[in-house]
Amino acid sequence: MVSMEVDSEKNLLHRKQSLYQSLDENFGIQKEVYRGQQYSQIYFARLHLMRTLLYSLIPNWKPHLPVCTVLGLEEGKECIIVGTLYKHMKLKPSILDEYSKERSASPLVQRHNFTHLDDNLVLEDESGRVKLSGCLLPSAYVTGNIIALHGKETSAGEFLVEDVLEAGLPQQIERPIELGEDKYVVFISGLSVGRSSSNPLQFQLLVDHITGHLGDEKEQNIAAQIVQVVIAGNSVEVPHGLLNGQNLGSKDQSRLFEPIKELDILLTQIAASIPLDIMPGSSDPANFSLPQQPLHRCLFPGSSAYNTFRSCTNPHCFELDNIRFLGTSGQNIDDLGKYSEANNNIDFMERTLRWRHLAPTAPNTLGCYPFTDRDPFYVETCPHVYFVGNQVKYESRLIKGSEGQMVMLICIPRFAETGVAVVLNIRNLECHMLSFATQIHS
Repeated sequence: MVSMEVDSEKNLLHRKQSLYQSLDENFGIQKEVYRGQQYSQIYFARLHLMRTLLYSLIPNWKPHLPVCTVLGLEEGKECIIVGTLYKHMKLKPSILDEYSKERSASPLVQRHNFTHLDDNLVLEDESGRVKLSGCLLPSAYVTGNIIALHGKETSAGEFLVEDVLEAGLPQQIERPIELGEDKYVVFISGLSVGRSSSNPLQFQLLVDHITGHLGDEKEQNIAAQIVQVVIAGNSVEVPHGLLNGQNLGSKDQSRLFEPIKELDILLTQIAASIPLDIMPGSSDPANFSLPQQPLHRCLFPGSSAYNTFRSCTNPHCFELDNIRFLGTSGQNIDDLGKYSEANNNIDFMERTLRWRHLAPTAPNTLGCYPFTDRDPFYVETCPHVYFVGNQVKYESRLIKGSEGQMVMLICIPRFAETGVAVVLNIRNLECHMLSFATQIHS
């Protein structure tokens, strides 16, 4: 057990500990073999899995209506169909646009959202596809969603939607009624070590605070209750000019590795005191496609020497004292923001849970590994805490399911831009910001 000295040598603060269990096996690809397979198989696996689930929910939803395939639709007859949504998008980027941009003297305008009023939805299963109309809003859905629809076929050959059934929150393991004492988890993301505008002093202040080297005895008492630190992606930012496909000289190689060395020094200070999970992100030296595999331990010779250091996958799932955590480094939510609309990013998070799928836009617009017999992004068990890193601002929301599920949703802001980390109390799932700011006077 780690001890933390305070001003008086006679008093020692002992850091609290929690029972940790990693649940990342589903996101590993070590046993997968790539044989040139395409992405149809992951869509088929998703449809088979989700359709079986939706079929089990239909008797409690519309027991009086028959379930049909797309090919079995009859004009004017009310029924239920289950299938995969495909979203026709007028503004969706294509490879031809990329080619035009290369050939054009003036670059095309970069858009942050590709939705349009003319977007429309199609539902397809193994038998065929049908265009949808009615109450289903295209702006709220993306290609890859699996849903059940109540409606009827019109004379124009479209399916007029009257009601929608989504999978809803999955079953949740029972949360311990009373943990008895406060224990905290600290979430950080977007450290961007190596960026020219990043402030290393901010992160050092955070490290000193959570390891108990800052503040009076009261603050050190709180720091001693931190049982876990999670870094949710984008920890380093390599200078893009170096990654041009050319061989690097020794000087450029040193510049390339410098941010990782600096990060390892900071992580070593944390791992010496607190259990630490680090997830890869879009800017980290890891594979691009989801699920991203753990950052190699050789990148962190200092921090990996401690058994408290864990390099994890993205997405990442684990349990602390029977409280289940599930999170990503933000790519899934950022992609939803490009191809659908919501009031804020935490709405996207809630949708992914109610759809029971972490990354419905994969593999259409979000890169993922071409799995053949499973879809690792299917949410089988409802977490108690669902976090997403590298967001613009801090947000949190407690949502409830129809069977009493309670989930705390957390948007973790980019630390390099905001100086904000998020602290969660696993006793009652309450969370708050931890903000750091520095001023450098010339």
